[in-house]
Amino acid sequence: MYIKICGLRKPEEAEYLNRNRVDLAGMVLFLPERKRNITLAQAKEIRAALDPSIRTVAVTISPTLAQARQAEEAGFDLIQIHGEIPPGYAERIGIPVLKAFNVRDLDRFEEYRNAEYIQGFVMDAAEPGSGKTFDWNILKSLEWGKKQCFLSGGLTPENVHLAIGEVHPDGVDVSTGVELPDGSGKDEEKIDRFVAAVREIHYDIGSNHI
Repeated sequence: MYIKICGLRKPEEAEYLNRNRVDLAGMVLFLPERKRNITLAQAKEIRAALDPSIRTVAVTISPTLAQARQAEEAGFDLIQIHGEIPPGYAERIGIPVLKAFNVRDLDRFEEYRNAEYIQGFVMDAAEPGSGKTFDWNILKSLEWGKKQCFLSGGLTPENVHLAIGEVHPDGVDVSTGVELPDGSGKDEEKIDRFVAAVREIHYDIGSNHI
C-alpha cells in the first residue's frame, strides 16, 4: 500500500516522512491563491531534505506546458494534474502523469484510463484540499486496469483503515488529515498515526508499481 503525504511546505516536515519511510511526497505548485502553494525554490529545499527513496510529486491544476517543464527541470519524479490536460501535452514532458479526478469529473475517466501517458489516478473529493470525504461507492464500478489508483479526500488516521477496506486502492493520499489544528503545516504525530494505521492492513496491491 503506497503512502503519499501531500502539501509539504517546510523542509523540516521532510523528516516526518523520512522517519516513516513513506513512498511519495506531494508539493503544490503554481497556485498562489492556495495556502499550501510553495515556490520552486522552496520545493528544492524540501526535496533536498527528503530521503532519496521518497518520490516527489508536483501537484498542479491545469498547468501550462512551461510550468510542467519547470517541475520536470526542478527534479520532480511525477506531476499530478487536476483539471485539463490538452491533447499532446503530456507526451511533451518527460515525467509520468497522475491524473486527479474530483469526483464530479469522473465522466471523463474512460478517456484518461486508456491514455498511455497516464501513470495512475488520484481520486479526490469535489473540492480538492478541503479535507472532506466523498461517497467511496462511486469508485466501485471503475476499472483501473494496470494503472495505479490513489484514494484521497478527507482521509485521517481514524478513517483510513475503513477507506482502504471499502475502495481497495493501490495507495492513499493525505494532506489536511495530517495537519496541525491551525492548518499551518504538518503534524508529526498525526503522520505517525496515519502511517501506522495504513500499515496495519495486510492488503495485496498486486504487481503495479510507480
